[in-house]
Amino acid sequence: MKTRIAALVMVGLLALYLVFVINYSFILIGTGELIAQVMGWALLVLPLIGFWALAAELVFIFRAERLLNTLRDEGALPEEVDERRPSGRPDPEAADRAFELYREEAEASPESWRAWLRLGLAYDASGDRSRARWATRRAISLSRSSAQKAA
Repeated sequence: MKTRIAALVMVGLLALYLVFVINYSFILIGTGELIAQVMGWALLVLPLIGFWALAAELVFIFRAERLLNTLRDEGALPEEVDERRPSGRPDPEAADRAFELYREEAEASPESWRAWLRLGLAYDASGDRSRARWATRRAISLSRSSAQKAA
């Protein structure tokens, strides 16, 4: 819960910052000087990209959390890696051994969002964040397509 509150505070601060940047860009555009106007338009484009990226990230988080809660309710979450470093993070070698099981499951069931989400969690446990996000995005995509087929 603390993580969610911290994330929401950061989202709020980022949104406030972007609002101030947009306001300043309108001030620069209204000066009548060419250089200031160009800077104002550039400052206007960057917050729009920021808002888009923020929205995309929030959508990803909410969809992944929904799938994770479904797996939790089904009792189908992957087993925790028991071997840990002193920092509390999973031991990479133990996570890699557990990872193989979930990789094989995803290869055997390429249309199963559950298998892909478990693979994403295994990637995350072994410290490979980019592949964890990729596998989770694949799980979200498969879940959405299976929901559309069911409807």
